[in-house]
Order: sequence, then C-alpha cells, then structure tokens
Amino acid sequence: MARRSTKTPPPEEFEEKILDIDVVDEMQGSFLEYAYSVIYSRALPDARDGMKPVHRRIVYQMNEMGLRPDRGYVKCARVVGEVMGKLHPHGDASIYDALVRMAQPFSMRLPLVDGHGNFGSLGNDDPPAAMRYTECRMADATSLMTESIDEDTVDFQSNYDGQEREPVALPAAYPNLLVNGAAGIAVGMATNMPPHNLGEVVAAARHLIRHPNADLETLMRHVPGPDLPTGGRIVGLGGIRDAYETGRGTFKIRATVSVETVTARRKGLVVTELPFAVGPEKVVAKIKDLVGSKKLQGIADVKDLTDRQHGLRLVIEIKNGFIPEAVLEQLYKLTPMEESFGINNVALVDGQPLTLGLKELLEVYLDHRFEVVRRRSEFRRTKRRDRLHLVEGLLVALLDIDEVIRLIRSSENSAQAKERLIGHFSLSEVQTQYILDTPLRRLTKFDRIELESERDRLNGEIDELTGILESDAELRKLVSAELASVAKKFGTPRRTVLLESAGSPAPTATLQVADDPCRVLLSSTGLLARTATGEPLPEQGGRRTKHDVIVSAVLGTQRGEVGAVTSAGRLLRIAVIDLPQLPDTASDPNLAGGAPLAEFLTLEAGESVVCLTTLDESSPGLALGTLQGVVKRVVPDYPSNKDELEVFALRDGDRIVGGSELRTGEEDLVFITSDAQLLRYPASQVRPQGRAAGGMAGVKLADGAEVLSFTAVDPAVDAVVFTVAGSRDTLDDAPTTAKLTPFDQYPRKGRATGGVRCQRFLKGEDMLVFAWAGAAPARAAQANGTPVDLPDADPRRDGSGTPLATPVAVLAGPAA
Repeated sequence: MARRSTKTPPPEEFEEKILDIDVVDEMQGSFLEYAYSVIYSRALPDARDGMKPVHRRIVYQMNEMGLRPDRGYVKCARVVGEVMGKLHPHGDASIYDALVRMAQPFSMRLPLVDGHGNFGSLGNDDPPAAMRYTECRMADATSLMTESIDEDTVDFQSNYDGQEREPVALPAAYPNLLVNGAAGIAVGMATNMPPHNLGEVVAAARHLIRHPNADLETLMRHVPGPDLPTGGRIVGLGGIRDAYETGRGTFKIRATVSVETVTARRKGLVVTELPFAVGPEKVVAKIKDLVGSKKLQGIADVKDLTDRQHGLRLVIEIKNGFIPEAVLEQLYKLTPMEESFGINNVALVDGQPLTLGLKELLEVYLDHRFEVVRRRSEFRRTKRRDRLHLVEGLLVALLDIDEVIRLIRSSENSAQAKERLIGHFSLSEVQTQYILDTPLRRLTKFDRIELESERDRLNGEIDELTGILESDAELRKLVSAELASVAKKFGTPRRTVLLESAGSPAPTATLQVADDPCRVLLSSTGLLARTATGEPLPEQGGRRTKHDVIVSAVLGTQRGEVGAVTSAGRLLRIAVIDLPQLPDTASDPNLAGGAPLAEFLTLEAGESVVCLTTLDESSPGLALGTLQGVVKRVVPDYPSNKDELEVFALRDGDRIVGGSELRTGEEDLVFITSDAQLLRYPASQVRPQGRAAGGMAGVKLADGAEVLSFTAVDPAVDAVVFTVAGSRDTLDDAPTTAKLTPFDQYPRKGRATGGVRCQRFLKGEDMLVFAWAGAAPARAAQANGTPVDLPDADPRRDGSGTPLATPVAVLAGPAA
C-alpha cells in the first residue's frame, strides 16, 4: 500500500490564483443568503399549514413513529432525537422548546401534542421538565394535519443530508395558522399572529368557499377577533379591524377580574384570566414592587391560589377605604394585567414572506386545501382504476377458466403462459401477471360474485372522484363539508370577550372612599358593622334574624374613628373603614352581618365591650355606671395619637356594667339594682370629670345588692323598663317572671339615693336576674341572638311579673 507523502510541494508547482472581491459585495451576498435561510428555514411559518419547519418536522416524525392518540406515550427525548437525527439540523433545545409549546394548552388554542408530565406553566413561571422526564404523543387534532399525507397530497423534498424525505407542507385539514397563531423573529422582519377560535375560522373559510368575492366586513361577522387560549378581554376592536385588512394592527388584552368579598372585613379583586403569555408570578411580583415603591395604593395583600382543580385564581385584597374599581384601573395601567398585542401577519407564500390580511390568509389556505383534495382525489382515482383493471382481467379469466388452466398447463414456462394468455384473451401484461399470481382457491363462483360487486363499487367511486376532479363546484363542496366536520368535532366555545372600549375609568380622585356620614353598630352577639352612606336605620321590628338586635349605635364618618368602651374602663379606637358595610337596610330590614369584635380589638380575659362612642370632643360626653353603683360623666378628651385610653379609674373588684353617649346632656341616668330598685335622675347632677377620675356615687346600694343595668334615657321619648326576677339559690334552673313597665311611672330622685322599687318579688324570688331601661319599642334576644317575645306592658311600677318561657340575655331599643 503506497504511503501518501506529507512533504509540502515546492512553490513552483502551484499556480497562484487570487480573486479580487469587493468586501461590500461579499458581505451583502453572504448576509442575504443568511437572511433567506433564517426567513425560510427557521423563523417564519408557511401560510398553507401554519407551521415553521421545526414544528412541521416534529409532527411529521411523530406520525412516522406511529405516536397516534390511541397509542401509548413515549419519552420526549426519543422524539427529539428522531427529529434531530433525520430532519432538523439544529440543536435539541430548539426542538424540545417547540415541542413543549405545541403541548401547552395556554399557548395553543388547539394543542398539537398530547403531553404527559410537567410542560411548564403560564408565563413560563414554572419551566418545563427536562425531555428525559416528559412524555408525549400526537393530540387528537394533530392527525388532521397529516391526514392523507401518504396519498401524494403534498410535495416532498430531501432532508439536510439527502438520505431522508420530508414534506414541504402538511395537508392541514384546518387553518392552523389562524387557529394557533405564530410568533417568530427573522432577519429584517418578524411575525406575531394571535390564536383564533376554530369554529369561527372554519365558518369564515366556508363562507369564502361559497362566496369567493366576499368582503372583509362579511368575513368579520364570522371572525370578530382573536380567541386567546387564556381567555381575557380584548379592549378596542379598531386595531383588529386594521390587522384583518392590512395585516398589521394592535389591540389591548385585559385580565378577567371580579370584585368579591374575600374576607369578612375586606373586598378584593379576584383574577381568573390573565392576558396571553402573562403568568401570575409576574403579576404578583410587579404588584409587590409597585406597592413597596409607593406607586400603587390601596392593596393590602396578594395571594396566588392557582391550582389544577380550580385553575387560575389570583386574589388581590383591597384596603378598607379604597374603591376596588378604582384600584383595578391602576392595576390595568401599571401592571401586566393589561398588555398590548401587536399583530403582524407575516407568513411565507410560495417561499416569499408576505404581510397578509384575514381574507388573504384564508385564500392561501383554501388554495392549498383545494390542491390537497385534488391530488388526493387523483391519487385515489388512479388506485381504483388500477384495481379495476386487475378485477376486470380476473373476471375475463373466470368466464373461461377451463381454457385459462389449459393454456397455462400446456405452456413450457411462465413467460410462454403469459404470452399465450395475452394473445388469447387480449389482456394486458399487468392483468396477465395478476391472473398467474392468483391462487386457484380464489377462482370459485363465490369469488366471481365478490369481484363483480367490487367492480361495480370501484366504478361508482371512480365516477365520484372524476366528478370532483372535473367540477370545481364539487371540489369546493367537499372541502367545505370536511371543514364543517372538523369544526363540529374539535370546535369549542369562545373564551375571549371582545369589548369596543374599556368604559369610563374611575377617576383618580375617587380612588378612596369619600368621608361621608355613617352609623357604626354593635350587635347583641358582638358583631361590628357600619351602614351605607346616609342610610337611615330601619325600625327594629318585623322580620328578625340571628344578629339583628343592636345594643349600641353611634354616628361617624366612613374614614373616621369611633371608640369602644370596655368593662375594664378602657376606650379602644376602631377605624370605621375597616368595618364591613351592611347591605341595603332600606330594602332589607334584617341587620344580619358584620364582623366579630375579636377581629378589631384585643380584650383581656373577662373583659367585654359595653358601648360605642364617638370621639367628637364637642359632644356632651360619655355616661358610665359600674357594678358598685359609681357613676361618671367623661369629659370628651381623646388624644388622636393613642389607640388605647383609660376613661374610668375603677376600684378593685368593680367593673362597668353600662354606658351611653349623651347626645343632648338632658338625658336621665337610670340605675337598676339586683334588689329591684330603680334610681332615675338628670345627667346634669353628675359633674363631668377627666379621664383619670374615679367617678362619684351614683346609687345607694343595700347590703349584698349590685347594679344590673345602667342606661341614659331621653325623658322626651317613649321609654320602658324591663325587669326579670328569679332566685339566687337556683339561678340557672328556677323559673323567672318578667315585667314591662312604662318609664314615666318612675319618679326622679336625687343622685346617690336608693330609688324606688321596680318589681315585687313572688314566692321563691329574691333578686333581679336581668334589667334594662330605654326607648321603646324594646327588643329582646337570647345569648345567641335568637329573638324573644316580651310580655304586655304593666302600668304598675312595683307590680309582680308574669312567667317568662324563654330566658332573656340582651335587650335593646331602636338603633337610631
């Protein structure tokens, strides 16, 4: 074996050849070649099947591998390897990225890959798993893209090394480019096409088949706008109209948001759909960044409650005092909850990038589909003609089978037999060879009947296919019918709402709730609430619900504060805007609703809220009465820099049993003691004191007696006194008697006196277990808020009571 010399030949053996090339021309030519390669082979989709080369190669190779929807899943790495090794001369990352996108229901309106495993999340917040973990197969609709590809419906070309064949375009039984959209950046141009609804696109295509000269307005009746896989709301249809006409346009996508009560105290914005290609984590991060930089106000918290069962659910809690609709407008303006989508319908038509409108896109697809169906019909007719030719030859042989057998047996070899059969029966060479290859068991009478039936069927199919090929109307009718069947099988309702405009946004000045007057209410079961602005409270009568007894009500403003006075002598501030607002009480007299005190106040063990009070320093003040008979009028001095104030310096073992905010200063203060004594005297007899004072003697108590009730009653209004007597020894089980007496039956006495008797005890009774004095009509309830009916009024101030069937735990007058 001769060895090649490694010595360098002498310079004289080489003929020097130098070409002078202008660098500008070289760079221009090389760049144009590169640009064309990127445009044609990578970045732009074909207008016929709506696919870039990588997507087309994935779908075709999956079809070749037999990964149909009724087969099992295979590893994505296997598909990527097959595509890369046979068809796609690029890296595995680009192939897998394309495959992943084809399997994402939030990216494709009609996914082409059925994925098994983690294929990523909306907005790519959670990236897909590696291809060695995920599995895939063709989706149900993908078979329509490759249907009849083996019937000479499309042209094939050599792959990158000339050893394989790949389709130039897929048959595409539906307009994939419009249905799934496309996005790509080439050299000097780009494409960005939104997805559409399959049913709407097919309806427009069928209309264009019937009416080739249809105008854009007519087509837009079928396709009013994009239909994004993530839903949302498209705002402004002018840009869509421009895009459908010229191929370029812009529209805005907004998240789908509803205002809901997310907690007992707060309303919130619940996001169930986001703009196309926007993920919840991106929105949450942007909101937190804006809140942290003080550019966005009114948001208390953001929670991402998205899961597989309920889908996207982003809860944005709104601070009390802010209007949710106004906050939503700020979110649309500052966050990805509103995004712009620029339509740029650039696709390849006959290898050339063109910007196409809606009608042009449909026309290119339909022309392709007409060609596919025509080639398929031609292929099928040729196949049937070939088969008919063989069947007819076999039938000729069956008519004189004995002669056929004689000629074959008397021939020297098969070649002579073929020649003698051709000459005797005027058969073609193909027919003769088929006869010779047919086993004798096929030459029965029954097989002859089958052959005749097959001949008739083939003639009918050939005539049908010929009709399609020779009639443009029949071809169009067939394509339209096939499109209709695709839409019927795979069509889904529209997800994206189309809006002409966003409506009138909430003005920036009304971002916060106005500081309008309102009432703050405390119910018998410890619920706090506020009324609507300027809404009068109804009379506490008629239909009742569990929490409809109001034990304290004060005037306030929506953005102001009120005080809660506790039995320990503390005053705690409450922001009115934090309280839940009751429904329209004018139409619904029930005052059910509110939030528990524990959500707003921190109370010590055994401490309870006695009453509510305004923090208006121009009011006559607050009247309080204690268990040991001490009374105090508090000077309204409430520093705004303190959330907790002491308003009563209580003695050891004492506590506040009742309190009322004085509205005029002309009210009567009323003590009712456990030994059935009632003392009434004007509030003017009590000198106002500072918050640190300990009060003064309010009522003289007998030995063993204590104060049950302390209230302030306006003598100018109709009022009542309600008392319940029982036994000290059997307080829980003994029967009780109750008495309801007009308030004017009790005379005024001096402060710190013993008062007058308000109920006479019966046998077995030795104390009052409940007492109350206030404006009529009075309403009673059990501890859980269940209403209790009161006895009829008794004009005797010191009379005995009547039996009470249901125990009373609370009593209140009109909440005015």
